[in-house]
Amino acid sequence: MSDMRLIVAGAGGRMGRALTRAIADSKGAVLAGALEAPDSELLGKDAGVLAGLPANGVKLSADLWAMSKEADGILDFTVPAATIANVAIAAERGIVHVIGTTGLSASDNAVIKSVTNRAVVVQSGNMSLGVNLLAAVVKRVAKALDESFDIEVVETHHRMKVDAPSGTALMLGQAAAAGRDIALDQHSERGRDGITGARKPGAIGFASLRGGTVAGEHSVTFLGPFERLTLSHLAEDRMLFAHGALKAALWAHGKKPGHYSMADVLGLADI
Repeated sequence: MSDMRLIVAGAGGRMGRALTRAIADSKGAVLAGALEAPDSELLGKDAGVLAGLPANGVKLSADLWAMSKEADGILDFTVPAATIANVAIAAERGIVHVIGTTGLSASDNAVIKSVTNRAVVVQSGNMSLGVNLLAAVVKRVAKALDESFDIEVVETHHRMKVDAPSGTALMLGQAAAAGRDIALDQHSERGRDGITGARKPGAIGFASLRGGTVAGEHSVTFLGPFERLTLSHLAEDRMLFAHGALKAALWAHGKKPGHYSMADVLGLADI
C-alpha cells in the first residue's frame, strides 16, 4: 500500500507542528496538506519550516476542500468550531478523520457521530498508549471497588490550555463511571467552593490545575476507609500525542465507516 496522505489541521499551532514532525519521522505517511484558520497570519508559510524542519513545499492554507481532494486522512487537534467545520468536508471526501480536539459539547459530538455511518472517525480525549491503558485499568478498578471508595480525578496542564476539565480527565472519569455502571453526567462533581456539604456517595470528582509548561499530568485516586490507591500518567512531550494520532490514522486507513477510539486502535475495546 502506498503512503497515507495526511492533512494536519491547525498546522501552525504547537500540536500541529508536532504532527508535522511526526509525519516526517514516520514510515507509511506523507504530509498532503497543512490547514489553518482563514484569518491566520501564517497562511502561505511552509509547514516544514514552521515545524523546525527543512522546507517541504506544503504551504499553510485555509481551503480544506481543495487540499483534501488528494488526501487519505486529516489529523485534527484544533478547537471545537474548526473541528465541526472539518467533519462535513472529511465525510464528504471520504477521508479518515482523527479527532483529538477537546472541549467538544454534547451537540458537537452528536454532529461527529452523525457522519460515522459513511465516514471513518477515530476520536479520543487522549491519543497516548499509556493514557488509554490507564483508562482500561481505571475501569477495572472502579468495577472492583464499591462506593465506599470515593473517586477523584486530578489533572494539570500548561497555562495556555483553554478548557477544563481536560478531555483526558473526562475520558478517565468516563472509564470510572463505566466500571461502576453509572452515567458520569449524573455523578460528576466539579469546582468545589464554599460550604459544599458532605461528599455525595458515588460521585466522581474533578480538579483542574493550570500553570507553567506542563504537557499533561493525570491521576485517578480511589479513597477508601483507611487506604488510598492512585493511578497516574505523566506526559513529558506532546510528541507522544502526535505519534499516537499518526498510529490511529494508519490503523484506520481502509477500515469500514464507524466511530472508533484509541481503545479500538490499541485492542483495548473489550477491557
